[in-house]
Parts: sequence; structure tokens; C-alpha cells
Amino acid sequence: MTTLEAANVTERVIREQFGYWRTAPEPAARAAAGTHYVIVGCGTSYYLAQILAASFVLHGVSAQAVPGGEWARRRRAYAVSDAGTVVIALSRSGESTETVQAVEISRAAGIPTVAITCEQNSSIAHVADTVLFAPTHPSEGIVMSVSASLMIILGLRFAGIAVTDEAVREAEALMNAFNAHLPAAIEGRSHFVYLGAGALYGLAEEGALKLQEMSLSYSQAYHPMEYRHGPISLVDGHTFAVLLYSEDTREEEAKLAGELIDKGAFVVGFGGPGTIEFAIAAPEDLRPLVILPALQILGEQVARLKGLDTEAPRHLSKVVVLA
Repeated sequence: MTTLEAANVTERVIREQFGYWRTAPEPAARAAAGTHYVIVGCGTSYYLAQILAASFVLHGVSAQAVPGGEWARRRRAYAVSDAGTVVIALSRSGESTETVQAVEISRAAGIPTVAITCEQNSSIAHVADTVLFAPTHPSEGIVMSVSASLMIILGLRFAGIAVTDEAVREAEALMNAFNAHLPAAIEGRSHFVYLGAGALYGLAEEGALKLQEMSLSYSQAYHPMEYRHGPISLVDGHTFAVLLYSEDTREEEAKLAGELIDKGAFVVGFGGPGTIEFAIAAPEDLRPLVILPALQILGEQVARLKGLDTEAPRHLSKVVVLA
């Protein structure tokens, strides 16, 4: 099988996502100065919220990420006042119970709400004050791939961050280049670690989640400098580490990569040294989006090695609705 062929529907959808990126609409609304944005979601959407919150702050827009269920049930643990706050809720289906609850409770408290979703006629779209919508790939299954990328794009544009065609091309090329290395690189690896800082920490968490969902593998996500403080004790010849480099801390993260390699780990360096290294040209605020498809392909490849079907991941459903 060549690197351009897809083994199943999940991989085909991952590979076909870039056309959807290019046609994603520009949001009619934009982030307002002097507003504090609380970005909520569940599962993947919460990790996307972490990516977006850090990206907002990099562009001078106050923001924080909170799990949808936490905001719906105990928002006073995260905000002392509702004044000046806007809630942005991310949900692919627009039906995730806790995220819809977060919007409903926010509106009842007089807090303006924005929904980012891939379902225009969903519950969240009906209850939110403002809706940012982009349709996802019609064949996307339980595992979020295209929809995750699209919600990042809508959120970045809402904050005034341009998603350039150069970034789209780089994301596709990076995914293909990374995929070509994977069959040999993942052989014999059973412990997967994702390391990233700032907006890349949310990406690390999403990468770890994708691997768990798709391949039932043990995976962890940490900030790079935190990894030495205990978790590094698990590193051995079965470890596969994804190091998501930040430009301002590249030198110290490269030292960590060297330590992991010395302990037997296979290290993928996105933006810096590793067992294999991939240069990243995209600016800091676009790096999570550019790298995301490569991490999705990693989950598919590990699942394939283990003989698992990513079209029917164990114990998961496409929409989590609580009775």
C-alpha cells in the first residue's frame, strides 16, 4: 500500500479533510476587545478549547478553557463574576449533554454565548446567541478528525487569526511525510507520550486521546518540562514520544528529547530534534492545526498494527447524550 492510499473510511476521511479546510466559512462574528472568553467542550472539544484559549491569549484576547460539565455545574470554581464574560461552546454534533447545558445555564445567567459546531440544526445551535458553523465530511464516523480541524479553524478566525493556504498545504505534506515513517517507527512500541506547551499542550492531550480511542493504547500527555518530574520513570525501549516543539523553548526541549532517546524511547520531533525530525514553518498560533492531521494518522497506523477497526472504536458512540 502506498502512502497515498487509505486502508479504511477513517483514514480516507483524515486524508480528504484539507478541501474542507479551504472551504470553511469566515465567521460573521469576531472576538470583542475587553471581553473574557470561557471556551467549553467535552472530550476532543475540550482539548480544542485548550488550543483555542491559549491561541486567543497569544493574540491579546482573554480566554480560558473549561470542561462543559464543569462550567454547567460549578462555574463559580472558574469565574468569580459573570460580568464581561462570553461563553464559546464547541460541539461537533451540537448535542453533547454537558456542553448544551453549559450554554443553557450561561444564557439563563445573562452570559452571551457562541456555538461552534458542525451541525447547523442541532440543539446547541438553537440555544446559543451566535452560531459558527462548518459542515464536516459526510463519512466522518465516531472518531473526530475533519470536524476537530474545522472547529479549530472557526475558533482561530473568530479571534482574528488567519488560516493561510500555506498552512493547509504544510499540514497535508506533514501528514504524508510522517505517515511514511510510521510502520517501522511504531513497531514494538506500546507506551505513547505526547509533550507540548502553550497551545500545543491541548494538541498533546488531543493526540493522546485519539490514540486511546483508535488503538486502545496507553498514552499520556504532559507539558515538556513537567515530564522529568516523575512520569519519565516509565520511559523504556517500548516508549514512543511525540515532542511538539515551541520556538521559544526549543533548546531545552531538545535536551529532553536527548534524555528520552538515551533511555530507549523513539522520539518524533515536530519542529525540533528527535529520532526523526520534521521542520514546521507555520507560526506558533497555527502549529496545532498544522500538526493535528499527522497525529490522527498516527492513531490509525497504531490501530492497524494491532488489528483494530477505527470505524467501530470500543465503548464509544458518535454523540455522548446523558439520560
